[in-house]
Amino acid sequence: MSENTRPSGVPEYGPHQVNPEWPPPPAHAPAAPAHRRRRGPAKLLVAVAIVAAAVGGTTAYGVQELTGGTSAGVTASSAAGTDVVPASLKGTVAGVAKAVSPSIVEIKAASSSGSATGSGVIVTEDGEVVTNNHVVAGASQIQVRTNDGQSYGARVVGTDSSKDLALIKLEDASGLKAATLGDSDGVRVGDQVVAIGSPEGLTGTVTSGIVSALDRDVTVSTDESQGQQQQQRGGGWPFEFGGQEFNGDTGGSTTTYQAIQTDASLNPGNSGGALIDMNGAIIGINSAMYAPSGAESSTAGSVGLGFAIPVNTLKADLPDLRAGAGS
Repeated sequence: MSENTRPSGVPEYGPHQVNPEWPPPPAHAPAAPAHRRRRGPAKLLVAVAIVAAAVGGTTAYGVQELTGGTSAGVTASSAAGTDVVPASLKGTVAGVAKAVSPSIVEIKAASSSGSATGSGVIVTEDGEVVTNNHVVAGASQIQVRTNDGQSYGARVVGTDSSKDLALIKLEDASGLKAATLGDSDGVRVGDQVVAIGSPEGLTGTVTSGIVSALDRDVTVSTDESQGQQQQQRGGGWPFEFGGQEFNGDTGGSTTTYQAIQTDASLNPGNSGGALIDMNGAIIGINSAMYAPSGAESSTAGSVGLGFAIPVNTLKADLPDLRAGAGS
């Protein structure tokens, strides 16, 4: 029979037609050999490894976000900030202390009404130092000691009593280590923090804790002589908490600002020092502490309720302070 002819009555089937007399196809396609089934995932894993190596930290950050967690000791609010902590000590209190302590100073201010001891933060290599207004208010003489034991005379450049901030300038200073100012708008309750200052004249004291709350109302005196007298009695950081005033009379002229609350231990002499995130960036200027009602300011100690002026308040105020505001 010619291959171009077919028997009479036998239908012609096209390429997509099936002869009903043929056996049906199997219910499931035959499984591929085992070694073939493993090739796809193996290649995929290799590809993922290559991508992970190429993007490095970006991949780690993505996993961190998806799992809702953070790397140990590193707060999410500061992850995008400048990291000044040594890589080998990243996320540790020791690392923050090592990186930032050279930028924190002890301040001794004297006036006709008494003397004050506080702390300050170096913001320029040539000796600009930020502190609290109540540390240097009315001072006739200021002495500053750096972390390495060097001593400098200083003068007040500008003050802002409404924010309890002041800028002083060290005499003949150069080559100092300026602190990195962070972003307090990114701070969250629960973030780990470190405080460095000179409580009771103990220069370079380091404590740690967390951010306990945000936007706490803190009230301090704007009276220069009042601020000095409070410091002489033992550091006195008057502020309102729960509708009551603590740590002495604030006088007739006061100001209220919103502060970061922390349980990092703060004591008299920490005033003007730094509250720092775990990447080593300054997020606040320590300014006040809570003392139980009736406690003498000279015997008041930390009860885990400390307060700091947000660093963004400082950054917004720096141009006016440098221009000599209030002085």
